[in-house]
Amino acid sequence: MEYALLGVVVPLLGCLFSAAYCIRPECSIMQEIEEERSQCLAELIRDNQTSGCRRQWDNITCWPEAEVGEVVVRPCPKFFRFLTTFLGNVTRNCTSQGWTDVYPTPYAVACGYDSNSTPGEEQTSFYGTVKTGYTIGHTLSLIALTAAMIILCLFRKLHCTRNYIHMHLFMSFIMRAIAVFIKDVILFESGESEHCFVSSVGCKAMMVFFQYCVMANFFWLLVEGLYLHTLLVISFFSERKYFWWYILIGWGAPSVFITAWTIVRIYFFDVGCWEEIVESSFWWIIKTPILVSILVNFILFICIIRILVQKLHSPDIGHNETSQYSRLAKSTLLLIPLFGIHYIMFAFFPDNFKAEVKLVFELVVGSFQGFVVAVLYCFLNGEVQAELKRKWRRWHLERFLGSDMKYHHPSLGSNGTNFSTQISMLTKCSPKTRRCSGFQAEFSLV
Repeated sequence: MEYALLGVVVPLLGCLFSAAYCIRPECSIMQEIEEERSQCLAELIRDNQTSGCRRQWDNITCWPEAEVGEVVVRPCPKFFRFLTTFLGNVTRNCTSQGWTDVYPTPYAVACGYDSNSTPGEEQTSFYGTVKTGYTIGHTLSLIALTAAMIILCLFRKLHCTRNYIHMHLFMSFIMRAIAVFIKDVILFESGESEHCFVSSVGCKAMMVFFQYCVMANFFWLLVEGLYLHTLLVISFFSERKYFWWYILIGWGAPSVFITAWTIVRIYFFDVGCWEEIVESSFWWIIKTPILVSILVNFILFICIIRILVQKLHSPDIGHNETSQYSRLAKSTLLLIPLFGIHYIMFAFFPDNFKAEVKLVFELVVGSFQGFVVAVLYCFLNGEVQAELKRKWRRWHLERFLGSDMKYHHPSLGSNGTNFSTQISMLTKCSPKTRRCSGFQAEFSLV
């Protein structure tokens, strides 16, 4: 019955989540049991007792050597603290035939675990709901972001620095969603606990990829904030030159931090699949850059809102006060998903502060962020809609003229242009129409 009790314990523990990692709680139990087992077997080798009952490991508790007739009382295993605050004792007698069964039996009863009163099932249900929620969110985000990437890549008229940055942000969301799915399959769907002790290189590489995708996503949110703030503050700047700096920040900076974290884990804490977060200075290699990016983005958000207020109160704006505040409210709502402002709510609180509310905000709400960003900055974008309509009209026109040509020989017009050239002329935009500032395009919904 090795680890038989875990079949009851583990399902009740659920899974503890955070914005950047996920821990399998049974690893803590398995590691504690493994440590006690190793210590018990090491002491068993040193025992030289020939009479009575020898030291024994029953897969849960280590029973010391005892004389015949002796009653041994042991405290409940430490991992029961996950299930109950009451930790009782278990007893065994040493007889001439050996150890008797544990009393009271089973361990769960002796150690104060009551399946009717323990809130484990409610916790498991809550964590299962959270997992379902963020799975749906990442799936919708993955579909929407993929479609948005295809649109922005196919239409050349949409190729500009602003949309290039959006595409990199979309890609970071896509990579993050894929990393979450891979992590869940490896750590939770397999049903194995081997990674708690010895894990393959592939499992650790998966966690490195996961941490990189999470950090890169935060850094590209920061790049969006930096670009928009630069667009508002600096009148003339080289977008091409700045763009390469944005690439370096978005993809390069996370590589540096994740590489440092990987080296530290290899040489100083190479335990399990690296999914368990320990309270040490090592974890701050990842946590600090993410917290800094969230804080800087929040400051940029405040600065941009202040600039928008000034612009809306400019005498050049001829709207009434109600219209001005309506435009400001819409602009603010548009910036919240783009900057990831919702992360600031719990970023600087302890991990155990309002844990359930934090899980919902950072995991469930955060998983839909990619979907919202794709909808607002691609599908509802005025430039994108205009280009899609133009392509749709052109396709219909080509289809109509193509069917008409089945019955008429193609001929050149008096000016020497054929019908395909005429289509190009009909769909061609004037230079004045194509010119618009990045700021105006960014707020085309307002």
